[in-house]
Amino acid sequence: MRVWKNTPKDALLLGFSVAQLAVMLWLATTWNGASIPWRVASTAGVAVLISYNIIVVSHLFTHVPWFVSARLNAVVSLLNSINIGQSVQAYHLTHVRNHHRFNNDRIGEDGTTRDRSSTYRSGKDGEHSPLLRYAVSGALDSLVGCGREIFHVHRLWRIGDDEEILLSLASRREPRRGRELLQIRADRAAHCLSLVLFAAVSWQWALMSYLPAFFLALTMVNVQNYYRHYGADPGDRAADSVSHYSRLYNALTFNDGYHQEHHLSPGSHWSQLPAVRERFRARLDGRTRIVSPVPAMLGFLHIRRSLLHHGSAGGPR
Repeated sequence: MRVWKNTPKDALLLGFSVAQLAVMLWLATTWNGASIPWRVASTAGVAVLISYNIIVVSHLFTHVPWFVSARLNAVVSLLNSINIGQSVQAYHLTHVRNHHRFNNDRIGEDGTTRDRSSTYRSGKDGEHSPLLRYAVSGALDSLVGCGREIFHVHRLWRIGDDEEILLSLASRREPRRGRELLQIRADRAAHCLSLVLFAAVSWQWALMSYLPAFFLALTMVNVQNYYRHYGADPGDRAADSVSHYSRLYNALTFNDGYHQEHHLSPGSHWSQLPAVRERFRARLDGRTRIVSPVPAMLGFLHIRRSLLHHGSAGGPR
């Protein structure tokens, strides 16, 4: 009987998901007797685990689910909704059906961007938003959104009429639409119940470690997305993203560095992204585009990056 939809290698991603939850629970149990340096280090470690899950694990899952069984995929969605502090199904809707449709577009005639995560959304005069504003304000908005979800326990976390974005992104066809909205409710319930569990194990850890780590992770994810697109040409589908081809980085992140290739073929499994690069090589090499020497999280170190959104010339860097 076939279990894995694409490859058994996805078991590595599942293993990370299970290990992350186990590590967070273990850290909660040891918090009260831990030293201050260990508390600081473990909080930073939790931030890294959450951000890695959002950037790599859950991101890949939202594009290409791991299992043939819809029920197993639903369980993974629950698990990683706990790990990333938000509904994985909602992440799928906002990321796959919004970001990958509008591809970090500029502000239009209506005064905003169609891509709600666009780096231009709060920018001026055709420029990207300032990094700190994009990263920190975006993290605060996400944190507030998660807080609202927690307080929706009185309506069993159903998607309310005030959440028109999710409602508009959900499938228009039944029964698929019903399944997607039900999964969001289940994801939210799993996340909220996990917070109750964390608080029961150690409310001090939940308040002084998990919450700051979650906010820091959201900020790191926004920095990652910012430099995945900073300076790229939003008007060119073969140059609207930034790739990074380090073998070590891509080995550790399941080819996350192939971001331009991912935008060209978002439905391709992570293992196929190098092949996508070869398939589109003529198109990619025929463009002036940005290839970063550093991972997106460290994009601020790429000080000679071309600004193609200015219409600048020159070869890829």
